[in-house]
Amino acid sequence: MAERKVRVLVGTRKGTYIVQSDARRKSWKVGAVSNTGRDIFHVRADPRHAGTLYAAVNSGFWGPILYRTLNWGKAWEEVATPLTPVSGKREPRFDDKAPPLPVVNLWHIEPGHASEPNTVFVGADPHLLFRSDDLAKSWQPIAGLNEHPTKSKWNPGAGGPCVHTVIVDPRDARRMYVGISAAGTFRTDDAGEHWRPTNRKVEAGFLPDPFPEVGQCVHHVALDPANPDVAYRQDHGGIYVSRHAMDDDWDRVGKARGGPKDDFGFCVTSAEALPGRAFFVPLQGEARTTPGGGLQVWEWNDTGRRWRTLMGPKQFPGDFGVHREGISADALDPAGIYVGTTTGQLVYSADAGKRWAQVPYQFPGIHSVQVTV
Repeated sequence: MAERKVRVLVGTRKGTYIVQSDARRKSWKVGAVSNTGRDIFHVRADPRHAGTLYAAVNSGFWGPILYRTLNWGKAWEEVATPLTPVSGKREPRFDDKAPPLPVVNLWHIEPGHASEPNTVFVGADPHLLFRSDDLAKSWQPIAGLNEHPTKSKWNPGAGGPCVHTVIVDPRDARRMYVGISAAGTFRTDDAGEHWRPTNRKVEAGFLPDPFPEVGQCVHHVALDPANPDVAYRQDHGGIYVSRHAMDDDWDRVGKARGGPKDDFGFCVTSAEALPGRAFFVPLQGEARTTPGGGLQVWEWNDTGRRWRTLMGPKQFPGDFGVHREGISADALDPAGIYVGTTTGQLVYSADAGKRWAQVPYQFPGIHSVQVTV
């Protein structure tokens, strides 16, 4: 049997990195950087096609570009980007079909359901979601969301008006969820034709009505791999859990006894080997840096309704920032947990948070971390 490889896909302010280890996850090799000097908001593996990775590349000179590799990053190619020609050529377009709202940044890449091997989704700024059914040769805007009746009430968050979270229910290709800044979460059960807001009891304290239908500044959402009806949500207004596929009221658990002092933050993940648990990196709301003088990782146990600290501030002292895609977990047992900071540190635990170490490499500021085994 071939040795299992763990690859951490790291999107940074200055390029794409692939960091590799074996299943023991004790030593790491940092591969060559690609897309050098460009903002990589997200790097995503396609589990349906071994070796295929996508990178959401954003350039102040060339604009947003979607890249793909078919061989684990040995060679990358530009593929079609939403609202640009299929050929990938980047000449200006001066015809009457030019889009009224050009794509500013690509935020999130999501492979489609296992039953749809050629489908890929991309979330973008300004408040746009696209679908490709030919592996990124062409793209179609999803009008049911992009032209939603509540869109006049959506606002840009501090990072812009972005569709930053896209989730396909692993049990049903027709059910999807998105997270939009600053509009909240939405769900479809008919493959994107119709979407409904799913923000009940999520606080938006910065609005006159603190509990609106839409307008919440959701930062990230993760489904529980063991029970995809359970969703964990890191919002501007706290940490929440939905236990019925976002059909119920969200339960604010960030203020539960024993939890972090401030339940503001940007990122959340969950692990296949740890059902009923989710992992967060709390931040100080005003400063956007970790409280207590050091990096911290907290675990929410939804079965026991309790918090515990997996990493206290003393191990990695300093003031750290973590972006919304900055935490990820692998599919091994014991689970590996990985955190990338905005100052370029990649820290990890290979034993579900008992012990932590840092990959001995100084990366540029990290936007996203995703792991594939």
